[in-house]
Amino acid sequence: MLICSLVLLVSVAAVRISSRSGLPSLLIYLGIGVAMGQDGLFHVRFDNAELTQVIGYAALVVILAEGGLGTKWKDIKSSLPVGITLSTLGVGISIGVTAAAAHYLVGLDWRQALIIGAVVSSTDAAAVFSVLRRVPLPTRVTSVLEAESGFNDAPVVIIVVALSATGHVSSWYVLVGEILLELLIGACVGIAVGYVGAFGLRRVALPASGLYPIAVMAIAVSAYALGATAHGSGFLSVYLASMILGNARLPHAPANRGFAEGLGWIAQIGMFVLLGLLVTPHELGDDFWAAVMVGLVLTVVARPLSVLVSLAPFRIPRAEQILVSWAGLRGAVPIILATIPMVSGIDGSRRIFNIVFVLVVVYTLVQGPTLPWLAKALRLSSSSDTSDLGIESAPLERLRGHLLSVAIPRRSKMHGVEVGELRLPQGAAVTLVVRNERSFVPQPSTLLQRGDELLVVATDPVRDAVEERLRAVGQGGKLASWLGPADGR
Repeated sequence: MLICSLVLLVSVAAVRISSRSGLPSLLIYLGIGVAMGQDGLFHVRFDNAELTQVIGYAALVVILAEGGLGTKWKDIKSSLPVGITLSTLGVGISIGVTAAAAHYLVGLDWRQALIIGAVVSSTDAAAVFSVLRRVPLPTRVTSVLEAESGFNDAPVVIIVVALSATGHVSSWYVLVGEILLELLIGACVGIAVGYVGAFGLRRVALPASGLYPIAVMAIAVSAYALGATAHGSGFLSVYLASMILGNARLPHAPANRGFAEGLGWIAQIGMFVLLGLLVTPHELGDDFWAAVMVGLVLTVVARPLSVLVSLAPFRIPRAEQILVSWAGLRGAVPIILATIPMVSGIDGSRRIFNIVFVLVVVYTLVQGPTLPWLAKALRLSSSSDTSDLGIESAPLERLRGHLLSVAIPRRSKMHGVEVGELRLPQGAAVTLVVRNERSFVPQPSTLLQRGDELLVVATDPVRDAVEERLRAVGQGGKLASWLGPADGR
């Protein structure tokens, strides 16, 4: 317990280093695991690939659930076709080009080459956004990357499992049919679980606010389990169900996301440290240049080509295509997927794992720190603060109402607006303002300021309209109703 707690504390402190250096935190967590391993300071011997895969899958479920809960439908819906195209057609192009490089340049047989191509074709949302959150980007770019990272895990997992299966590998058209069927089943299960779960949570008043985050995570995990049990894509199920829950305006929504975010960090830390323990550093030297060559083809040929072909029908500017291409960071998913052929006993599976591990580390070191610089060079970064209002809703069941806690973020356009100018629907009122740790009852002429926290009481029929109005004023100011949501942004 002492060792585990110390690892957690060091990992939490490492996030500060990561945010300053621009490196995704995964590299630091992997380094902690390597330092604890058999070639490190503590000489811990760990070679259980099957246990790593099981824990890795569980961690990915939590990470995808956290990502889905934080995905805003209004931002991602316009980029959904682009994300799905990148996650299907783009993945196929990336696998083909990367596999050809692994076969002709490194000398792997076609099965091993295709496994490597499939494993490294998946981008990692945690790695991408640990860097991108430092540089505000256009909504379209971030939503494309978010959609791709959320959806491409599902088809890639299916392909890697199929290629790693013992015996004869299915023909390509049978494999494509299996992928489409599993994705369809997973999508149906995820959507159904998400809507049923949201319906129940919005109508059942739990006795303690701390039960809502637990219930949300339980629903998300059940979506994965039901999807996998139905022979569908459990990863797609959990992401879709979580996205529906995250956009359903459930009670205590910020607390739900905060709880999921904490679990996501624990999952990342445990997963990366375990993967660092699994690797044997003195074996990596033999496969270093093979990983560099495969990664070079993936980064400068396969990824740009997949983005160019996938985004061609959508008329996305070339600068945004370049950034999307360079932002295809690899992270935990490829390393975890590399354990699948090890568990299946595929020939050369240990070499596949070593190549993938080196590739992820080397090219994350290259792409991570240069991504903010590239965004600025392409004039796609912005100094504006796009953070939304933090609104938490607590149900007042017996009063048939809701108590909304509203936090006004930095640079919100609600700053300088009078309480009376909010023009909340009839049946709602601002009852308290907390400013500089002092609370007071506001007057209609009270000017709101950044950093204020408001308590708003709303009856049940107007609750959604009140939240919509508050967000509109936060994005568009007091004239939001005349400018409209689009102009208000």
